[in-house]
Amino acid sequence: GINAEYGKQWYQRRVREAVVSTQSTGGMFITGASIVGAGVKAPRIKTKNLVSVIFCEAVAIYGIIIAIILVQNIDDTTPEDWLDNYNTYIFNGYCLFFAGLLTGMCNLACGICVGIVGSGAALADAQNGELFVRILVIEIFGSAIGLFGVIIAVLLGNNRKISSS
Repeated sequence: GINAEYGKQWYQRRVREAVVSTQSTGGMFITGASIVGAGVKAPRIKTKNLVSVIFCEAVAIYGIIIAIILVQNIDDTTPEDWLDNYNTYIFNGYCLFFAGLLTGMCNLACGICVGIVGSGAALADAQNGELFVRILVIEIFGSAIGLFGVIIAVLLGNNRKISSS
């Protein structure tokens, strides 16, 4: 038979793993290495350029938010209810899975984008302090990719069918 509680726990773990994996660590690594390297030449940039690392951390927070929202949308079921509403549960499962996958992919792209732009911001700021604000605006646009993914994932995760029982 189908163990509903085990199935729910399994899906919860998979949703959390898909969404909160390692989206932001790549961006933090790229940015952090550039801040440390450029900080040798211009020590003044170390604290100012930590904004890039904070943007990368916000990407991970987006993933946690979506994981919490998606886990709340997982319904309890019984074997009889599962068999009666099979198509509904399959549709709901795919909606939740692809909402998590969408968030993970958008946040991965966002983390890489913010990391590369943050790296460029640190190196450019070490050369010329007037460039920091200009590059920061570009970095904000890069971080918007992750926010767009979160918005679409919320819409997709809430696009569920309600079972007939």
